[in-house]
Amino acid sequence: MESSILDSIGTEIVGVMSPVSICMFLVVLIVYSLYSSTTSDSTPPLRTAANLVYMENPSDSVTQKLEGSLLNALVFVIFVAVVTFLLVLLYYYNFTNFLKNYMRFSAFFVLATIGGSIFFEIVQHFSVPIDSVTCFLFLFNFSVVGVLSLFSAGFPIVLRQAYMVSLGIFVATWFTKLPEWTTWTLLVALALYDLVAVLAPGGPLKLLVELASSRDEELPALVYEARPTVSRDVGNRGSPPLQLLESGSVELQAISPDNSNRIRTQEEENGGRGGNSEFTGVEVRNFANERGVSSEEDEEERSPLVLSSMGRHSSTSSDSPPPPPPPNRGQEEISPLVELMGLGNEREVTREGVELSSRGIKLGLGDFIFYSVLVGRAAMYDLMTVYACYLAIICGLGCTLILLSVYRKALPALPISIALGVLFYFLTRLLMEPFVVGTATNLLMF
Repeated sequence: MESSILDSIGTEIVGVMSPVSICMFLVVLIVYSLYSSTTSDSTPPLRTAANLVYMENPSDSVTQKLEGSLLNALVFVIFVAVVTFLLVLLYYYNFTNFLKNYMRFSAFFVLATIGGSIFFEIVQHFSVPIDSVTCFLFLFNFSVVGVLSLFSAGFPIVLRQAYMVSLGIFVATWFTKLPEWTTWTLLVALALYDLVAVLAPGGPLKLLVELASSRDEELPALVYEARPTVSRDVGNRGSPPLQLLESGSVELQAISPDNSNRIRTQEEENGGRGGNSEFTGVEVRNFANERGVSSEEDEEERSPLVLSSMGRHSSTSSDSPPPPPPPNRGQEEISPLVELMGLGNEREVTREGVELSSRGIKLGLGDFIFYSVLVGRAAMYDLMTVYACYLAIICGLGCTLILLSVYRKALPALPISIALGVLFYFLTRLLMEPFVVGTATNLLMF
């Protein structure tokens, strides 16, 4: 039975939702273990860019808290917008090295300072026996390896993804220390700002994406890449033709339709002269036999990839034209969802007639942070609100991915999830929890 394209799409969606779920779970675990509503109310709030105008106090009235939190959110959104426009201006005038060094410094600062403070709180809370020298060396090595894995080549993609999730955990845990009213107002304001910044004609994020697409460069930002792998069935149905190289290794090289037609025409012309033609399949180098693996297992890996007959392989002559050299750029894994939606055209690179599509769904680090801030703030009240907010955020992210397949352009990931999360939090806190607690107390539900 032929497998559906939905299998590959599901794999990619799970590849995006899994790190989001891990980030939210670890933030809830840290907040629930180290902080609570009583400790957060007793400790004085931090003076940050998110509460420059108003310092919330528990003794203030509801009107004062609402007005002050609105002013804090407005100032913070203006600050974020100004910084984003400044980054767009620097990127427009090709200050790329400055932006890269700035991101390296920011990542090192977050890992060393914010991550270090959270690590010290965990050590102090659980009374972990560790000396200061070991702790300093651990934090220094952790931060340096994190910066190298995020901004240097040659590191495993799993390590990069792990450090991206770690950055989201540290910043989200730090944001949960803000006062309650300021936190909720800030989340709603940032969701609205994300909607305007990505979709508005003059939005800073929209300008940044269009500028990076016109230059055919990666976004100068911290972005999580799922990088799913295409299954065999999807690759046979939707992927472009594959071209054989003389080196004997697998070359997932997508060629243009013109080259594909040319090769097919040469096959038909050479077919009557003994079958001397270009290969239209993929030859797998016998790595398995070199490692001592049986030839039967090698044949199982080989047969689905070869599209031409083995007889044609043996009858090739030396006068056939040499195949084009392989591209210098490393091969990328083609995303099934982007290939299905046609989003690969936005990030295509043409070099010597070779088109390389982009790497699938990408999620900004800010989405990780504010999803986790929402569930972290909910964890300070009750676990029932955590469950409700988590389900709401995942549903909102799924709706965003559905809209992504419909509109086929970059969309903000915060508005739907944050709106559903805030709505479910207050519905659960004001309606569902009193009902459940009341029925359980009176033994009507247990």
